[in-house]
Amino acid sequence: RTEFALKEIMSSGGAEDDIPQAERKTVTDFCYLLDKSKQLFNGLRDLPQYGQKQWQSYFGRTFDVYTKLWKFQQQHRQVLDNRYGLKRWQIGEIASKIGQLYYHYYLRTSETSYLNEAFSFYSAIRQRSYYSQVNKEDRPELVVKKLRYYARFIVVCLLLNKMDVVKDLVKELSDEIEDYTHRFNTEDQVEWNLVLQEVAAFIEADPVMVLNDDNTIVITSNRLSETGAPLLEQGMIVGQLALADALIIGNCNNQVKFSELTIDMFRMLQALEREPMNLASQMNKPGMQESTEKPARRENPHKYLLYKPTFSQLYTFLAASFKELPANSVLLIYLSATGVFPSGRSDSEGPYDFGGVLTNSNRDIINGDAIHKRNQSYKEMHCLHPGDLYPFTRKPLFIIVDSSNSVAYKNFTNLFGQPLVCLLSPTAYPKALQGMCGMAFPNNLNNPLMAFLFVSGLSSMRRGLWEKCQDYLRKINRDIAQLLTHSRSIDQSFLQFFGDEFLRLLLTRFVFCSATMRMHKIFRETRNYPESYPQLPRDETVENPHLQKHILELASILDVRNVFLENTLDDY
Repeated sequence: RTEFALKEIMSSGGAEDDIPQAERKTVTDFCYLLDKSKQLFNGLRDLPQYGQKQWQSYFGRTFDVYTKLWKFQQQHRQVLDNRYGLKRWQIGEIASKIGQLYYHYYLRTSETSYLNEAFSFYSAIRQRSYYSQVNKEDRPELVVKKLRYYARFIVVCLLLNKMDVVKDLVKELSDEIEDYTHRFNTEDQVEWNLVLQEVAAFIEADPVMVLNDDNTIVITSNRLSETGAPLLEQGMIVGQLALADALIIGNCNNQVKFSELTIDMFRMLQALEREPMNLASQMNKPGMQESTEKPARRENPHKYLLYKPTFSQLYTFLAASFKELPANSVLLIYLSATGVFPSGRSDSEGPYDFGGVLTNSNRDIINGDAIHKRNQSYKEMHCLHPGDLYPFTRKPLFIIVDSSNSVAYKNFTNLFGQPLVCLLSPTAYPKALQGMCGMAFPNNLNNPLMAFLFVSGLSSMRRGLWEKCQDYLRKINRDIAQLLTHSRSIDQSFLQFFGDEFLRLLLTRFVFCSATMRMHKIFRETRNYPESYPQLPRDETVENPHLQKHILELASILDVRNVFLENTLDDY
């Protein structure tokens, strides 16, 4: 292929004999690197999606070739322009592939610094207008490359909370789509317009705006900062377990999503990450990072993001995570999924009798469905039942369920004596919040102040007040941490997980969320409250008078005390 391309290029550039040997070698070497890079990049699709070891050496080789290719085209640009006819969109394609490599490396490692590297390459494409000449060529497939680049760049910007850039990109993408569909009259117009609608809904998903004095929107980050998790008191006895792996599963019907990331998955993945650093500045080295150089230590738990998985897919990833979980480590499972309720009455109360949450169904098991519908005594097959997770409780397991049937997971039994906690969302929300209920629970675990403002009926606030409330919320979190560690009747599983910063923050936020909803005037049914397995001692945690006083004080700062009950304890 290289030889053929070379002959074509040389013959179009004049007599082959007229070309100096060194320049001919430059073109040959470039063609070889380009072919090799494409071959390796395409091979990434064949790597197993699960398992953390098998892919690393292949990724390393791919990075090496792209590093050489990128530097080679920079060093020999003039020769490649004259003898190869290198076009700017081809340089853009190389940069775009490097951006994709960094993004996929982030997905594989959960190291947020690689997002910054992806951003720098995607940004360079836009700043240097590498794709600007594509529209002048009568080749729709090149325009599609440009549109896909925009979509990928938007995903990276969303993950980095660069919302100003996202809005600019969406406007540019909209213009590009309009031009593309007008010129080529293609069949994929509807699909590209759907991409625009999805990202617009994603941008507007936050229910509350924080505003600067000039009314510009403040971008708030939900990743773990150095001051994020409450510090442990000296001498506090808690477990030494560390969160090592997380499965983040999204299978809700009609939820805001972009690409294969629902808004709930997006929020939860950020709750399990630290603020990213820039790798290049960290290493005092401009441009591409060599594939052998890695951050000193991995700060974030590894994550698998599963959008609408089948039961088989979910179980495969779960088994891979379980198998590779290091000693003294925790596996977290986040399930944001439609509830599946038991179809018939059952005399028993086992782990398969309460339903669970939906898994995606493949069309090739329609016959199985037909049999199921004829016989009510069968269990729902496209469902993750609590009993399905029993084998994995042989290791420390931390489960979060956000579903209309989350309470099915209250019916757990700790068979193996390992630390096990399930945090369960409300199964229903007050009518005033319906339609927005998907935001209530994940927002509480990811951005509790945003959720507090939302349930209090506030849609915007000034930055100064926001920061004052965040400071007060940090104090509340510290006090909740003390309530949990000083409790005499709390199940030890909670404390076993308390040594990990991410899990400690999730637990304190869960208690804050539960206490807030119990005090709120419109949350009056028991199904409106979060629950947990094992149960938390209410009087020492979610109904503790000291915590209730804090919540009323926060409500007073925001001037929304009227939406909360003053004498909560009298109402039980």
